[in-house]
Amino acid sequence: MIVGDLRNKVDSIWDTIWTGGITNPITAVEQITYLMFIKLLDDNQQKDESKANSLGIPLDRKIFGEGVCVISENPHIEANYEDMRWHVFHNFDPETMFKTVKDYVFPFIKTIGDSTFSKYMDSATFLIPTPLVLSKIVDGIDAMDMNNKDIMGDVYEYLLSKIAASGQNGQFRTPRHIINMIVELMQPTLNDNVLDPAMGSAGFLLSTIRYVGEHQEDDLMVPEKRDYYRSKLVTGFDTDQSMLRIGAMNLMLHGVDSPNIKYQDSLSNDNTEREAYSMIMANPPFAGSLFPDQVSKDLLSLANTKKTELLFVALFIKTLKIGGRCASIVPDGVLFGSSTAHKALRKELVENQKLTAVISMPSGVFKPYAGVSTAILIFTKTNTGGTDKVWFYDMKADGFSLDDKRAAVKENDIPDIIERFHNLNNEEDRKRTDQSFFVPKEEIAKNGYDLSINKYKEVEYKPVEYPPTSEILADIEKLDQEVTENLAELKKLLNETNSNL
Repeated sequence: MIVGDLRNKVDSIWDTIWTGGITNPITAVEQITYLMFIKLLDDNQQKDESKANSLGIPLDRKIFGEGVCVISENPHIEANYEDMRWHVFHNFDPETMFKTVKDYVFPFIKTIGDSTFSKYMDSATFLIPTPLVLSKIVDGIDAMDMNNKDIMGDVYEYLLSKIAASGQNGQFRTPRHIINMIVELMQPTLNDNVLDPAMGSAGFLLSTIRYVGEHQEDDLMVPEKRDYYRSKLVTGFDTDQSMLRIGAMNLMLHGVDSPNIKYQDSLSNDNTEREAYSMIMANPPFAGSLFPDQVSKDLLSLANTKKTELLFVALFIKTLKIGGRCASIVPDGVLFGSSTAHKALRKELVENQKLTAVISMPSGVFKPYAGVSTAILIFTKTNTGGTDKVWFYDMKADGFSLDDKRAAVKENDIPDIIERFHNLNNEEDRKRTDQSFFVPKEEIAKNGYDLSINKYKEVEYKPVEYPPTSEILADIEKLDQEVTENLAELKKLLNETNSNL
């Protein structure tokens, strides 16, 4: 989350684009994202050029080449690569800058990357209305510290919070620190292929790329592994073209040359991928519903329902390879819902798969979008069972206030969750009055496969001893006497004051 000066700078850019006539929030986010993408493309190449020069080696990848570029949208138009670079055109006068970006730079960025990226950028439109508006936005982006590797995530999170429709159809932005916590819990590697079937702006995929890049830096020196990292490690599906474009740009800026993402309704019959991934991390839509004839039949066999939050969990089971692992955010209703579909799905996780953990999160985690209570389910696909006991954790704080402001606070259970999850052997002796504890599978089964932590948590009541009634009455009489005496003293002082006037 962004605060202070950075937040003010982003607000200023937002106000500029809004004043310029772009009042659709999604469109505004897209236009700002395009320009940030253009700047970061140039920033990244400048860094690569500087590093190559210092090492005396040729640069192996160039977005902006040398000499003249033919603009594919109009083969009769040619532009100098150098003029299309941010650090050059941002010094142009507003009219020249506007023409350069509109006629040359924007058509050019729609062609970079592989055909997948180009496909989603094909329908992108440059809508900045005037040279003055573009000049002000460029100045605003220049004023931000884009060298901070987390800046894009911070800015995206804040920009997307401005979209009024964020909470419709159960679609909530996942806070980046929650995404990072889940990735830390799952610890993906280059041996995985990771899917988010409801990717949005690609938060889980980007966090996976960062985690693997930081923890397997030496392995990425091997060409085959580096190529896998850049194109096949992460996969994403979504039905929102705007989010696909934003996600693709975000991934490309972080080293994924060929983003493996596509437009797809993950729950429909069009999605035929089964037993294909070793890891799924997701925050699927809550509270949505579909017509039964649109839903893949094998998902209905696990959860005969129209509720998307249940169907997505069924999808995770079907899509994972045997031995594959999943961590998904779900609304609390999935944990204790009483419908046949709710119970059947929980029984499937406990009896036929290996359910490892249920981490309950406080309701304020998704504010300001909504106050919905959520949990994280972590399980492994086995199709032969394996659940012996389930680890429950009651998260009470995530490092931010649980109101709409979401200001930073000292209380934060996330480090404790990560440390305990990776050392579950040390949790055996924890009591039900503690913040985390195990519950045997047999007990869960007896309780109708209820996975709500409140079903198993014990509250420790400590007796409070009060003084005898006679002592309490004596104290009250003493206080009453003191009040009477003080009132009398006040009246005396007022009378003396009035007599002297």
